[in-house]
Amino acid sequence: MILDTRRYVIGACIILVGLALLGRLFYLQVIDNSYKRSADNISQRPVTQYPARGLIFDRHGQQLVNNQAAYDLMVIPRNIQPFDTVELAGILGMSVGEIKETVGKLKQGRGKNYASYRPVLFLKQMSAETYAVLQERLYKYPGFFVHARTLRRYVHPIASHLLGYVAEVDSLDIKEDRYYRTGDYIGKSGVERFYETELRGKKGVNVYLVDVRNSIVGSFRGGELDTMSVVGSDLTLTVDAGLQEYAEHLMSKFIGAVVAIEPSTGEILAMVSAPDYDPSLLVGRVRSENFRKLENDPSKPLFDRSVMASYPPGSTFKVAQGLVALQQGSLTPDTYYGCAGGYHVGRFHMGCHHHPSPLNLVQAIGNSCNSYFANVFRNIVDNRQTGAARENYLQWRKYIMSFGFGKKLGIDLPQERIGNVPSAEYYDRKYFPTPASWKSLTLVSLSIGQGEMGSTVVQMANFASLIANGGYYYTPHLLKKINGRDTVPAQYAQRRYTEVDTSWFQFVREGMYLAVTGGTARGVAIAGIEMCGKTGTAQNPHGEDNSTFMAYAPRENPRIAVAVYIENAGFGATWAAPVASLMIEKYLTGKTNRPWLEDRMLNFNRYDNRAAAN
Repeated sequence: MILDTRRYVIGACIILVGLALLGRLFYLQVIDNSYKRSADNISQRPVTQYPARGLIFDRHGQQLVNNQAAYDLMVIPRNIQPFDTVELAGILGMSVGEIKETVGKLKQGRGKNYASYRPVLFLKQMSAETYAVLQERLYKYPGFFVHARTLRRYVHPIASHLLGYVAEVDSLDIKEDRYYRTGDYIGKSGVERFYETELRGKKGVNVYLVDVRNSIVGSFRGGELDTMSVVGSDLTLTVDAGLQEYAEHLMSKFIGAVVAIEPSTGEILAMVSAPDYDPSLLVGRVRSENFRKLENDPSKPLFDRSVMASYPPGSTFKVAQGLVALQQGSLTPDTYYGCAGGYHVGRFHMGCHHHPSPLNLVQAIGNSCNSYFANVFRNIVDNRQTGAARENYLQWRKYIMSFGFGKKLGIDLPQERIGNVPSAEYYDRKYFPTPASWKSLTLVSLSIGQGEMGSTVVQMANFASLIANGGYYYTPHLLKKINGRDTVPAQYAQRRYTEVDTSWFQFVREGMYLAVTGGTARGVAIAGIEMCGKTGTAQNPHGEDNSTFMAYAPRENPRIAVAVYIENAGFGATWAAPVASLMIEKYLTGKTNRPWLEDRMLNFNRYDNRAAAN
């Protein structure tokens, strides 16, 4: 009896142990796949296939950016065997100490995802020449292999700011988009950044079967798990490479920016920030060192002044004042104001240059009269028929912002900034504790584009474009085609009208024409081309006055609108206006016939200019 009981107990125990083992085996083989993943990691080697980035062309099909081959030297730490460090250092352009230090770190196993059987980057972005030498001797270095990829190649050393650059992803890039992994590359600025998704293509992968020594023995499952990479889309930009290069040439001695737009489409023809840099400097293994040099350069060549700098627009802004006053009803085209060397109220004095007096609106724009527009602005703010001063300022600000100032236009560049049209709340805090305390004289510097008013150069060019169109603009943009097809987003094909009636624009257009034919810009008139323009000389608390000019041409059916802003150069008519005039002539005729004017731009010396001004 006791024997039978023991037999049953022992049998039950054996069955329970067997069931437990079977359950555990079932769990490990069917439910838990961690061991399978571990085995797969050891027996398989997935190798990412990086696609070539899309090419970039100008509006005429001229290639601006293509790709060149580069090679990453990879290594599997546990497969490293003793090798000739002197020879490898000579091939790679490294020191023997660097080779030994790198190998030592790899063998010690540092890093969150480190595993001795996984490939690790040893040296990135070898040139094709280095790879050619290494390939013949790679058999001498067990554990090492080469991974091919592409780098950007810039056909011409132009358009660095608008094209942007490509660099290795950082932790924030990876966090924002799970597509990226450590070691991937991404557009960091300019078009490369804005159109990253289109340009980058799609990564593929080849899965290889490896043996116990982690050597490739063939494709895993005959390539069943392999996927093809997809090449990035090609972009055709609106930029005219010839005009871009010429504008950069003219701006080579200046600090500032130039933007040229086709008014009938909003297409950007040229966009220059000076000083600029050769985009090839930010490619390859020298990128980091060159980036540090550019970043520490006191002239800030990495700073895109065309869309990031907020400048006082100066007298170019007078055109906006005239439009607002016409719309608001505090001015008519035949309203005259006198000028006795400036605008005077009590102790307040705003100077002006010598010109005929009195003037109407067209004449005041043509001669850029400060006194006229001080009167205009004050009448806008103090117009009792439209409301109290603060209310009128708010209405004025609404009109000004409808011209594209004080907000992002929506250009397809990630670095665009808004400029500044001061809010009423700002002035409440600074000057006016109550609505009744508002006084237009306190704000009168806004009448000539000074004070707190700030504009980007692309906003100025856009303003010139909307005047050329007679009251509307298209959002300035750089994209023309994707893969050769017209696929421009709808927002770039939409007319954007201002808050000012289109009927008023004829008067300011006439004033800008007078400026070139007999006013402040008469020295840059182009033979055979009717150009309309407006000069500006903006006071600068940090040095000499800034020089600015906006223009469009031809007068009828305009094909180009340009804004130029040059820091610390002096009068707008002397420096900014010639740059715009030469660009317009070059674009409309294909050549320039004023070599003396070009020479003056190319021989500018800010120190000589400062001495002359003093």
